[in-house]
Amino acid sequence: MAEQRAAEAGAAEEAARASADAPAGNGPADAPAGNGPAKESADAPAGNEPPAWRVLLGYVRPYRWTLLLGALLSLVTGAAGLALPLVARSLIENLGGDGGIASQLLWLTLLVFANAGLGALGYYILQRTAESVVLTARRSLTSYLLRLRISAVDASEPGDLLSRATSDTTLLRAMTTQSLIGLGTGGLTLVATLLMMGLVDVVLLGVTLGVVAAAGVVIGIIAPMIQRASKRAQESVGEMGASLERVLGALRTVKAAGAEEREERTVHEAAERSWRASVTSAKWTAVAGNTMFLAIQGVFLTVLAVGGARVATGSIEIGTLVAFLLYVFYLISPLQEVVSAITQYQVGSAAISRIREVWALPVEPTASGDRPALAAGGGEPAAVAFDGVRFRYAPDAPLVHHGVDFSVPARGMTAFVGPSGAGKTTVFSLIERFYDATEGRVLLDGRDVREWDLAELRASIGYVEQDAPVLSGTLRDNLLFGAPDTAEDALAETLRTARLDTLVARLPDGLDTLVGHRGTKLSGGERQRVAIARALLRRPRLLLLDEATSQLDAVNEAALRDTVAEVARRTTVLVVAHRLSTVTSADRIVVMDAGRVRAVGTHRELVASNPLYAELAATQFLTERADDGAGGPVAGEAAPGGPGGALPDGPSGNGPSGNGSSANGRAVDVTAGPAS
Repeated sequence: MAEQRAAEAGAAEEAARASADAPAGNGPADAPAGNGPAKESADAPAGNEPPAWRVLLGYVRPYRWTLLLGALLSLVTGAAGLALPLVARSLIENLGGDGGIASQLLWLTLLVFANAGLGALGYYILQRTAESVVLTARRSLTSYLLRLRISAVDASEPGDLLSRATSDTTLLRAMTTQSLIGLGTGGLTLVATLLMMGLVDVVLLGVTLGVVAAAGVVIGIIAPMIQRASKRAQESVGEMGASLERVLGALRTVKAAGAEEREERTVHEAAERSWRASVTSAKWTAVAGNTMFLAIQGVFLTVLAVGGARVATGSIEIGTLVAFLLYVFYLISPLQEVVSAITQYQVGSAAISRIREVWALPVEPTASGDRPALAAGGGEPAAVAFDGVRFRYAPDAPLVHHGVDFSVPARGMTAFVGPSGAGKTTVFSLIERFYDATEGRVLLDGRDVREWDLAELRASIGYVEQDAPVLSGTLRDNLLFGAPDTAEDALAETLRTARLDTLVARLPDGLDTLVGHRGTKLSGGERQRVAIARALLRRPRLLLLDEATSQLDAVNEAALRDTVAEVARRTTVLVVAHRLSTVTSADRIVVMDAGRVRAVGTHRELVASNPLYAELAATQFLTERADDGAGGPVAGEAAPGGPGGALPDGPSGNGPSGNGSSANGRAVDVTAGPAS
């Protein structure tokens, strides 16, 4: 196993190096230009694409000695086969003599069995090595996929990436055995056969070479057509996978909309495009194979005619003609092997081209020994600051953040509120380094997040996404996803904190209950509580909650609100929420709109001073009164000054932009840049 891992690491390195010359254009066109320091960019430098055989050698090199052994056995098999016509000629020439032929028949029989045994062993070694090459390619490619930048994943279709890691890598098997080894062993056997033909009769060899050369020209014209058709077929398979993944990922929506037939047509069209391209490839492959078959038949007929004439004139013996004809038949195997290698190379090179495109996608920076280590989860609370942050998701996309400035001290709860599209969730994405700021700095404990080791940075953060994804597997698997070494007592305590203990108690298998694909066996609120518990189990220094209670009922939301407030006493909590009931008790609230910080302060301060927040508050309170029958504002809170109604599309005015203060009068270290 250790040798296998080492081989995989070497193969991945070689394949990546072989792909390093691929043009940068193979990556997504909209990858952010500002994603990290230049030295960490994984975009391939511009240049000519390396040939497919060079990339294949990158995967094969760790297995070169095993491949060499298999190739040698194949060559020995071929060499033993080359001796058969000579033995046959000797038998024929001795038929009329006094010498016995028993010993020659015995040697011929032994040669046949030895040839078969060596051939079987060589075939097994080559096939086993080819499977190892496929395994290495899949492991290295999937490892690379998991390190892709979010920008690259967002610009790609998951189904297509899956196709590249599965079906495209499968083609490396045949490319290794039929193309790489087949071309080597078949080519050497072909050369050796032609040499033996030359020893038998040079004139007949010339006739053979003329016919074979003509067939080679035809195959040379056909080969590029096979490659183009194969790539179109594989691309269509990727499109089909992407379409099917899209449909299955939203199957309830598809069924509810009655769109099964329309989506079925979309998937079928991709399958039909793949079929048409595959049929085209098969057509040209058949033409290439039959061209060589016709060439062999032409060689046989020509040699028979010319050789018969030479026997009639006494130029050669009948045994010589028989031996040469046997070599003609023996020529079939290496010629077919070479043609198969050429056609398979065209198919495999199309697959390698698609694999190489994945290697050209940008990846996240790896750990560096010269970076300072960040304390793992459970350390002191983290302080966060944005310093003049401007951000866009792609070079040609509009800015999402326009000079965002704020600072959050260690410990306490800070809430981000504002209309949809204000850039609140993007704040969390920049802190997690899913993306990097186009301009400005995102600071954690006063240090740019790009200076931290990425794994250590994320180990200190607990993150609950908007849709609270739950993975296939058991409930326990999901809870311990970010903290697999959690003790049972700590897990039980977190279950009570997240109000999951009653859910676990009524499940048939408790924590070992399967939750279904993407947690389909759980309700939306249960999935959110699982996501919150998963984040809490990491004992984060910084907890990010993005609409983490949007699907909870009032009772569970109130309980979890108290839990978050308790967590905020010992760590730093950042909350994005549209429900003001979730954030009114926050130590500080950052109001965002149109990618800018409009105001910072407490709930009471902002209701009185910021029109945008006041309008948002009025809308929320009116909704709550309609839901629960309350007759006025929440007790103890100032009545909102703005009218209710829809949220504004543009800036609504500036609130306080300096240091705010909390409700109990203590200073709050929160600064906001001027609104523009």
